[in-house]
Amino acid sequence: MNQFKNRWKPLVGLMGLVGMVCITGCGGGGDSGSSGTQMGTVSVSMTDSPACGFDQVNVTVSKVRIHQSATASDTDPGWTEITLSPPRKINLLDLNDPTQPNFALETFGLTPLAAGHYTQLRLVLVPNSNNPNAPLANSVVLSGTATEIALDTPSGIQSGIKLIHEFDVASGQRVDLLLDFDACKSVVTRGNGTYLLVPVIQVIPFVLNGIDGFLDPSLFPNQVNANHVIVSAQVHGQIVRSTIPNAVTGEFFLGHLDPGNYDVVITADGHATAVIAAVPVASSTSITKISTNLAPFTLQTSTSQGISGTVTLNPADDTGTVIVVAKQTLNGGPTVTVKSQVAMVLTATPQIGDYGYNLMLPIAAPSLGQFSNMLPIALSAAGQSAMAGVYTVQTSGQTLTTVYATQSPAPSAVNISGGSTTENFTLTP
Repeated sequence: MNQFKNRWKPLVGLMGLVGMVCITGCGGGGDSGSSGTQMGTVSVSMTDSPACGFDQVNVTVSKVRIHQSATASDTDPGWTEITLSPPRKINLLDLNDPTQPNFALETFGLTPLAAGHYTQLRLVLVPNSNNPNAPLANSVVLSGTATEIALDTPSGIQSGIKLIHEFDVASGQRVDLLLDFDACKSVVTRGNGTYLLVPVIQVIPFVLNGIDGFLDPSLFPNQVNANHVIVSAQVHGQIVRSTIPNAVTGEFFLGHLDPGNYDVVITADGHATAVIAAVPVASSTSITKISTNLAPFTLQTSTSQGISGTVTLNPADDTGTVIVVAKQTLNGGPTVTVKSQVAMVLTATPQIGDYGYNLMLPIAAPSLGQFSNMLPIALSAAGQSAMAGVYTVQTSGQTLTTVYATQSPAPSAVNISGGSTTENFTLTP
C-alpha cells in the first residue's frame, strides 16, 4: 500500500464538533407532561461526506442521549435516550449518496422530549473492547483490501461523542437533527500504522435544498466509482460540501447549502477538471438543477502528473492533521480546489513532524461553464490553455493544541505539464 495513499476531503475550519440545528414546526400528537404541556418530539439521523483511501469506515452506535445541561455527566438524571437494540454497525461511506432512497440517511428514530431548552447531545458508540476479534465494532477497510483493521476509540468518547449545541423544543413541535459524520477528517492514521477515531460531526439543517445534476454514466465503469469521481460546491476555492455521484445513474446532489452562489467542481481520475461557475441556491428550501439525465455533463480525458513532497510541522508534532490542496485559477472564472489530501505521517524517516503527500492532477486544460437557467450548460476549455497543468499548492495543519497556518515557502504556481515535481513546505503557527 502506498504510504501516501490517503483520504480526500479538505479541512474546513477547525477540527471539532460544531453545528447548527433546524427546528421544523410540524405540530402533531404527543404525550402531555405532568404540567399539561404537550410534549415535543426529536428525530435524529446520520449522514456522511465522502472520504477516500478507505472502502469502509465502520462505527457501531448504541444510543443517542439528550440533556438540557451542557455540563451533565453520564450518571446525572435528566437524560432522554434513543436506544438502538441491538446496536447498529454502520459503514459511514454508505451514507454519502443522497440520490438514494431516504437521501442516504441512517435514521436512529424518534423519542418524545419535554418542551424546553437543550444544550447537550451525545452519540454513544460500542467500543472494540466489547468484541476484540473481527468483525470489529469500529474499524476501517483500506481501499482495495478486504481486511477490517481496528479503529481505536479513546475512552473519553466511549461514554458518548459530546455535541454541545443549544436548541429549543416547543410544545407540540418536532425537532429534526441530522448528524453529518465526516469519516475522512475523523480517522487519524498514526505513525505506527494504527487508526484512531477523532470524531468530526456537524449538526446540519435537515431541510432538503442544494444543487442537483447528472454526470455521464460512462465515468463509472462497471457501475462503480473506479475513477474516484467527486463533485463539490465551493466558495472562493474552499470546499463547502462534496459528494460522490450515483455510480449507476450518474446523479449527484449537493445538499444542505446556505443561500448564495457556489462554484461546482467536478473531478475524476484520468479526466480534466470541469467547473460550473456561480450556481445560485436561492433559499433553504430551493433546489437548483444544472444538468439532466438526458444531457449529463461529460469530462474530457487527460493524463496526470504528480506534485508530491513533505510538509514539516515546526514545532514538530506527529499527532496533527495536515491538509494539502492543489488549487487552479481559471481564465475568466473562479479559483477552485481540484484535489485535497490528508497528508500521512512519515514513518520511514526519523524526523518528527514530517508528513508526506502525493497529489495526482490532470494536465489538460480545465473546462468552464457559466450557470444558466437554460439547460444544458455548455462546458468549454476554450481560453484555458494557459491554465493547463498549472497549480498552486497550499497546506495547513493542526493538532489538539496548535494551529499551523503559515506556509514556507509561500504558495506559488507550478506547471506540471512537463512532468511530476516535488514541493516541500514547512508549517508554523
